[in-house]
Amino acid sequence: MRAVMMYGPGDVRVEERPRPEILAPTDAVIRVTATCICGSDLWPYRGLEPLAATPQRMGHEYIGVVEEIGAEVRNLTAGDYVVGSFVASDNTCEICRAGYQSRCVHQVMMGAIGTQAEYARIPLADGTLVRTPAEPTPEQVPSLLAASDVLGTGWYAAVAAEAAPGKTVAVVGDGAVGLLGILAASQLGAERVIAMSRHADRQALARRFGATDIVADRGEAGVAAIKDMTHGLGAHSVIEAVGTQGSMEQAIRSTRPGGHIGYVGVSHDVTLDGAELFFASVHLHGGPAPVRRFLPELVELIWDGVIVPGDVFDLTLPLADAAEGYRAMDERRAIKVLLTL
Repeated sequence: MRAVMMYGPGDVRVEERPRPEILAPTDAVIRVTATCICGSDLWPYRGLEPLAATPQRMGHEYIGVVEEIGAEVRNLTAGDYVVGSFVASDNTCEICRAGYQSRCVHQVMMGAIGTQAEYARIPLADGTLVRTPAEPTPEQVPSLLAASDVLGTGWYAAVAAEAAPGKTVAVVGDGAVGLLGILAASQLGAERVIAMSRHADRQALARRFGATDIVADRGEAGVAAIKDMTHGLGAHSVIEAVGTQGSMEQAIRSTRPGGHIGYVGVSHDVTLDGAELFFASVHLHGGPAPVRRFLPELVELIWDGVIVPGDVFDLTLPLADAAEGYRAMDERRAIKVLLTL
């Protein structure tokens, strides 16, 4: 089968690799019908995060058709169309039952397996995969694929930030997760959703997803703009969807005392000033999103046409052109790239 492999910074290749097989009785093998490139894939691509292996299989977002199941898989059959989380989980352990499937005691990060490929082995298939009501239409595929990670992550960020009616929500980060955090905050009933973005195309998509205001400033100027818009208090809820020192500082400083921050940007260089955090009097809640917790609801919303998160994909390429997809996202020529198979 063809699979995307990363050999080092800027070095992405599509190669022939062995088709995956059932390794454990709880596994399933799916034929991937669509996959995509994530913003987190750019960290090793830019040399800012070491590869786990050389070369490394890439990808952790996927939609597909079940081809084979292990002997202990009970809820799936061959031919089922499924969406799965970027973290495999049993969905039965105490941590999963509390709603944190991304920290399941048996969790497997799908990025370690790689789903930018024609086939993928899905561990803990019963707990990880969610069936779609039927075969999706071509128009539904991008949105269902988004549910595998970026939609679920943005949704978790909005929930963690306690976005709700009557609240003002500020979103730090205008990548796919930030944009879908805007969509989630809007769906959760937030009265005002402020998108922090400097890019006209992303601002337009933010508006489409429900942003009521745009702030183009960053850093202290961005914080001042949020304060000006909230009577000097700061936002009730802030979504942090980048994972850098600057974005976290901006999120904390934009939040009013007693407010909530949902942080889902993968942290790479963030350290918190203890005194500043102490006197900020804010709630911090985040980490790897428990996408599986939200998947059934998100699939239903997509299937019923209530939300169209697939609009976040602004470039579609065949799997063979994955390297161009990485370049386009790295150069900010694309928000998010869908790879067809």
